[in-house]
Amino acid sequence: MKTCYYLVILLATSLFGSVGSASETRVIINLSDQRACLVQQGRITLVSPIASGKPGWSTPTGTFRIFNKDIDHRSRSFGLVVDGYGRVVNPNATSGSYVPRGCHYEPAPMPYFMEFSPAVGMHAGYLPGYPASHGCVRMPRDLAVLFFERVPIGTPVTVVGSTDSLTHIRRALPVFATGSYVVGNR
Repeated sequence: MKTCYYLVILLATSLFGSVGSASETRVIINLSDQRACLVQQGRITLVSPIASGKPGWSTPTGTFRIFNKDIDHRSRSFGLVVDGYGRVVNPNATSGSYVPRGCHYEPAPMPYFMEFSPAVGMHAGYLPGYPASHGCVRMPRDLAVLFFERVPIGTPVTVVGSTDSLTHIRRALPVFATGSYVVGNR
């Protein structure tokens, strides 16, 4: 939290002259800390644990803008192969994966999707406690909902840090988190 806070202060000061004049909404994603922060009017209003891109599928770093939002997004690249009873046969399938007779391919759900780079965005998803996505930034569902509500299209997103030396960050968090990580009012 301290690292993210100091990063926000540094960015706000360098971009706007002083923290008090930072009136726009922005997102800062710190890959080293595996956290995303929402900054509104120069204050951190939300902090979320994340699961970013795994080795070979890194989350891009740099400065971006949210250019697409989709509350019920489905992956165009990854999904599951499911049998007729709803059991997952292949949890790491692509649209070109072998689909046995009686099974079907389902694109992976990515609810509350906020795209900031082509095919990469923030969305609700499972957090196993380490970088595990195909480049997206997963967050607990309750926080993804709040980010989705507060982040309009055009919002700047800054992705900093690295996952090169990370192996384990925290215990796994379910898709439906029971606690709240909200700093400000909803």
